[in-house]
Amino acid sequence: MRLCSIASGSSGNCIYAGSDDTHVMIDAGISGKRIEAGLNDLGLTTREMQGVLVTHEHADHIGGLGVIARKCGIPIYATEGTIEAIRNSSCLGKIDPELFHVVKADRPFTIGDIKFTPIATSHDAAEPVAYLMENGKKRAAVVTDLGVYDSYIVDRIRGLDVLFLEANHDIRMLQVGAYPYYLKQRILGDKGHLSNENSGRLLGEVLHDNFKVVMLGHLSKENNYAELAYETVRCEVNLGDNPYNAADFPIKIAKRDVPSEILYF
Repeated sequence: MRLCSIASGSSGNCIYAGSDDTHVMIDAGISGKRIEAGLNDLGLTTREMQGVLVTHEHADHIGGLGVIARKCGIPIYATEGTIEAIRNSSCLGKIDPELFHVVKADRPFTIGDIKFTPIATSHDAAEPVAYLMENGKKRAAVVTDLGVYDSYIVDRIRGLDVLFLEANHDIRMLQVGAYPYYLKQRILGDKGHLSNENSGRLLGEVLHDNFKVVMLGHLSKENNYAELAYETVRCEVNLGDNPYNAADFPIKIAKRDVPSEILYF
């Protein structure tokens, strides 16, 4: 199995996940041209994708969806609420209804040799989800765009090899920054985004002896930076009620505008 962030951040999100025989994207929030270039860097093409798994309908997650759907006819997997919101979007153009496949939280589905399980998340979207993926004993999850986490989230992402996890903002940077008050409250709210601190706390709850790597993503351009996210998450893990140290495993940072390294597991 392998996982690679093609782009991650408030300006656009697209993640490649796959095995030797199965290739999918999670979200398509950047241009079709950038998606193709990112996949080409991996030795793949957009036409080889067997599905696009959509987490939710915000523009930074579906901006390129219409183009690649029309050009390549890739199946689109999303919850019923997300599909309805996509259909009502005025910026994507017409998408063939036959391409949509409805998924439901906690109901696994299979593409090729990978089993995917949507996980309900708390975000200000129609019916948002994260995705767990499994191939034999290999397990990974992409968990972004959630204002809070609870035991439901923790229980569903235990025992992972790889976790792609949101570390959106530093709380203090956001509070004193230039964003208007309503936007600050939205981001900090229960349906907003995960802070560096909460990202580290969630990570601390799911670590185990065979955990391999975490990649932090969806960093805010205005309210975060890579070194701060990295150090804050490390501190939360080290201070948390868990037997692990942040030095026990790699912590990677997904870039906003260029593909990340490939995570193999």
